Amino acid sequence: QVQLVESGGGLAQAGGSLRLSCAASGFTFNSYPMAWARQAAGKGLEWVSAIYSDGSATYYADSVKGRFTISRDNPKNTLYLQMNSLKPEDTALYYCVKVRSPYFTDIFLKEFKNYDYWGQGTQVTVSS
Repeated sequence: QVQLVESGGGLAQAGGSLRLSCAASGFTFNSYPMAWARQAAGKGLEWVSAIYSDGSATYYADSVKGRFTISRDNPKNTLYLQMNSLKPEDTALYYCVKVRSPYFTDIFLKEFKNYDYWGQGTQVTVSS
């Protein structure tokens, strides 16, 4: 069965960095686009970033553009999110998500309805 297991969250100071990882299994990882989403306490889900199956294209929410970098290592079945220049407003539970179709591109990668599997989430807390 499909499993997505996030790691790398924790406590960071404002201006600091963290690197999230997502170990994927149970599907052909290199065939599917992947994404990251987050949810702050008491708020709704927010799309963060997405990447094509081969890593040739990446997309970012305006709130993280220029600070976060999504990447993937297909031979290792692992998705990453490098987070730099962290801000207190980045505090949230971060989810690794699998896009349900290998053919979805561009704006379709940003819609929650197009995700079929979610990890359990990893907490990121940024102190000011």
